[in-house]
Amino acid sequence: MRATTASLLTLLMIQPASVAADTPANKSVRDDSAPDNSMGNYSAVESVLPDPILKVMQTELQRATTDLAKSDPTPYYMSYTVYDQTSVVLAGSYGSLTTDTGFHRRQADVTMRVGSPALDNTHGQSRSSGMTSGSIPFGNDTDAIARVLWELTDREYKRASPAFLNVKTNTAVRAEEEDKSPDFSKENAVTHTGEEVKLPDLDRANWEGEIRRLSGIFRKYPEVYYANVVLQVQNAKERKVTSEGTAIITPSASTRLVMEAQTRADDGMDLLRVETFQAPSAKELPDEKELTAKAEKMAMDLDALRKAPLAEPYAGPALLSGRAAAVFFHEVLGHRLEGHRQRDEDEGQTFTKKVGQEVLPKFLSIVDDPTKREMAGMKLAGTYEFDNEGVPAQRVELITDGVLKGFLTSRMPIKGFDHSNGHGRDQPGLMPTGRQGNLIVSSSQTVPEKQMRQKLIDEIKKQNKPYGLYFDDIQGGFTLTTRSLPQAFQVLPVVVYKVFPDGRPDELVRGVDIVGTPLAALTRIITTSDEQHVFNGVCGAESGSVPVSAVAPAMLFSEMEVQKRAHEHDRPPILPPPGFENLPAKQPSTAAKTEVKP
Repeated sequence: MRATTASLLTLLMIQPASVAADTPANKSVRDDSAPDNSMGNYSAVESVLPDPILKVMQTELQRATTDLAKSDPTPYYMSYTVYDQTSVVLAGSYGSLTTDTGFHRRQADVTMRVGSPALDNTHGQSRSSGMTSGSIPFGNDTDAIARVLWELTDREYKRASPAFLNVKTNTAVRAEEEDKSPDFSKENAVTHTGEEVKLPDLDRANWEGEIRRLSGIFRKYPEVYYANVVLQVQNAKERKVTSEGTAIITPSASTRLVMEAQTRADDGMDLLRVETFQAPSAKELPDEKELTAKAEKMAMDLDALRKAPLAEPYAGPALLSGRAAAVFFHEVLGHRLEGHRQRDEDEGQTFTKKVGQEVLPKFLSIVDDPTKREMAGMKLAGTYEFDNEGVPAQRVELITDGVLKGFLTSRMPIKGFDHSNGHGRDQPGLMPTGRQGNLIVSSSQTVPEKQMRQKLIDEIKKQNKPYGLYFDDIQGGFTLTTRSLPQAFQVLPVVVYKVFPDGRPDELVRGVDIVGTPLAALTRIITTSDEQHVFNGVCGAESGSVPVSAVAPAMLFSEMEVQKRAHEHDRPPILPPPGFENLPAKQPSTAAKTEVKP
């Protein structure tokens, strides 16, 4: 749904979600002369990169450029992007393999802009007309590849040309737009060859055994009604050529292990626990001992959650763990700082006119840095060298000492920001928009992390509240950004505790979501811890699903609002699972109480 940007899903998604390997580029040349954004400029480009696929892409693009220059309307920009993805997927459930497969796919995106940079076929709601996608042949049969690129180019022109005519008509009859920025920015051409990623061979037999053992752990727990362990190893290569002269090859590699388990409370509420691990190669994942401990804890958490009482709606002091705070900032602030949302008049534009104003407490600063590979001992999922428009990734200062400095921009200019800062991202087959990469929150007002719990208790006493909330772990969240709906967000916690000021043990509760509006919620941060924590996930929005990271310290809020979570009312399984036929009759659920020291 266009109005919703569902984000930071921790579930495994079979798509590019790379953690960039720690390998430097072996060739990168930047042309500092500004391109003239004309199709005729392409003749100056030579095939300097010794890659047969890239060479045929360049040759076919130059041929299309020359021929389509005679058409009316004339394209002023074209690009070809070819994605090669090779994946191995191993999945297990309850001690047995359910998936053991490998696949290779190759896809091409043909992008075309008809008209001029000031106004083209992608304007406004016609943005999707700028791209046509399709599968192309494997191997190095240049004639076959060229034939498919030719066919996709023809389809794209027949789509872009009438779209441009409609754009011109709509522009003439509609009221004048507030942001009159061009539809496409001028950027420097780049030639780059990334170093090939040489992954160590996957010990498939060993990992098959480990996945059996890890997934088999959940067989011991009769109340775990669904369990899955998935390993995805992916090697990818993106090739891109443009009519401006850009020619890029960017290899990448990623390994992702996801453990997921689910139970159901007696009232029908489904309860989920997910642990995700990401690294450049399988050898860099945690060892089996650590993964086993994580799986055991997941099962015990689920057992405690299904017995936990339902939480009630609440507004009062709250403490977010670092991971929870990272998701909170991704949802509440990160999406509202994406460039295209400042231009689209259907968007809420919460921060569009607040550049130079204080939007956060002065002790907080935020950057988005896709060039950073690791923080707090974890690889970052949102790392990349070039965005999906061929612009080098850049560190962007978004908020400094509480003051808004800028936005995450693609090649769609917005008022006051004429150029891309390397955040034009997409899922293959979709047009790129300004998106988050590695969103990093830092603080100049901190206390040792072990003191954060006492700070929460002090705030509860100060407000004379019966309890406060501690959010330990987060499943994900989503936010609404359009004007037609409330400017609200919803963060989905998994493990939540009531913290009492009188010394009683913390009480685990379930069925609660964090809700609110950004301008109010962001002003209620009192202090943060002195340690940063990483949340790696996959974020879905208009330009598809892309890997992201969010990094933040634990945060104390003077007030956080929560609401009851909607849920189904199906009963838990009627029959006991095999091997547990003699289980005693179920006892009424009781509150699970334990003390947690964040």
